[in-house]
Amino acid sequence: MADLPYCIGCPSWSESAWRDSLYPPDAQSNEFLALYARVFNAVEGNTTFYARPKDTTVQRWADLLPEHFRFTAKFPGDISHAGDLREHLTAVEDFLRLLAPLGSRVEPLWLQLPASFTPQRLGELATFIDALEGRPLAVEVRNMAFFSKGEEERALNRLLLERGVERICLDSRPLFSCVSRDPAVLHAQSKKPKVPVRPAALTQFPQVRFIGGPELDANQVYVEQWALKVAAWIEEGRTPYVFLHTPDNLQAPALARRFHRQLMALLPGLPDLPDLERGPQVEQLGLL
Repeated sequence: MADLPYCIGCPSWSESAWRDSLYPPDAQSNEFLALYARVFNAVEGNTTFYARPKDTTVQRWADLLPEHFRFTAKFPGDISHAGDLREHLTAVEDFLRLLAPLGSRVEPLWLQLPASFTPQRLGELATFIDALEGRPLAVEVRNMAFFSKGEEERALNRLLLERGVERICLDSRPLFSCVSRDPAVLHAQSKKPKVPVRPAALTQFPQVRFIGGPELDANQVYVEQWALKVAAWIEEGRTPYVFLHTPDNLQAPALARRFHRQLMALLPGLPDLPDLERGPQVEQLGLL
């Protein structure tokens, strides 16, 4: 969707279970990315956090993805989670060279920092940002001191604001508001951080990660809140990015559609997300 005033997507594109809900029942896994990009205009680049793709894989992504698509590639964990950031600048250069075929589609890069990254390490972050020489970047922090509304949080925000870097907002309230014995929910609750919501807009490109619960209706109050915020950002001339998760991500596309249609009610003229030709069970599953 090249004509959307914001970016919307899911944590990945490679869920086989999305056949009959997003993809055609007979879709092959090597077709998923091209199909995904016909519906959504962005995806979280989680895959690069866990492992660097082969250069041939990056080239295939570049060949498949339209120019307007945005792939928010995360720096690999062995850069972001392995000690002093300043010790990994050569690895950063190698990673950027690997992603070069994607050009501006990798915009912004994401740096997800662990809870062990404390305010005392902000000097590392400043050096890391400066080494990127202006490449668009968004940073996610998890240490609770950065959510204290005190000087430590203000120091982080000043650093990011002065360097034109966005602060990623993670909203896990929907996930933690549900009570469930579903293994997928329990696993997600054990892995996702429970941090206060910080709807930052330090740049023209606010970044939101919405971690929904398993029941779509139970997410609605939070969907409505974010639709209001995102609509306001768009009206200010910003280009927000919104990524929607569910515990096992089986319903992430449906949650993304629900969010987008809520936004459509606030922004008259906003086009709906396209539908792919899919199986007859879709309507029965309530995914439209």
